[in-house]
Amino acid sequence: MHSALLRKLILAVLGMFAFAFALVPLYDVFCDITGLNGKVDLVVAQQSETVDDSRQVEVSFTTHAKSSAPFSVKAQQYSVSVQPGKLSEVQFVAYNLSDRARVMQAIPSVSPGQAAKYLHKLACFCFDQQPLAANQSMEFTLRFYVDTELPADVQELTLSYTLYDVTDTTASNLIQVPGLKVEQYISTKHSIMRGPQNG
Repeated sequence: MHSALLRKLILAVLGMFAFAFALVPLYDVFCDITGLNGKVDLVVAQQSETVDDSRQVEVSFTTHAKSSAPFSVKAQQYSVSVQPGKLSEVQFVAYNLSDRARVMQAIPSVSPGQAAKYLHKLACFCFDQQPLAANQSMEFTLRFYVDTELPADVQELTLSYTLYDVTDTTASNLIQVPGLKVEQYISTKHSIMRGPQNG
């Protein structure tokens, strides 16, 4: 009798673990379908062919570093007023606040969450990992537009960036290249950049 109960408890625990692991992809699918959680596709958008000049939408920008990531990213404009469908540009300045070369990854989100699928980016520093030398600052250009299909009751959007330090992950990937260090990777990547990097 005890062995039968034990088997049921083990099966129940295994079932709970399987359900927990399944929740993450299911939640991602749910967010993709509904637009909840403000998740933004990290895909380069195509420029809009139409502009709705009958309305204005206020887009503001915020950033914060996650888990003490030594980065600061600031938009040169706190907010901009845009016409849906019209391409807009905003300059950002990123700082590596540490005395070591670091690699930054910015993850965007939009609020209200249901409006995430209506904000399209043609260039964004979030598309790629951004290597920064010690104490380095760098300018980035965000190019975006708000879709003309944005519901009429949404008049304000906030584009937020969470900054992560992915230096260790990048370094582990570089193990495949003998002798290559993060500092050399950053130096090499910067050498092929011409002027301020867009995105």
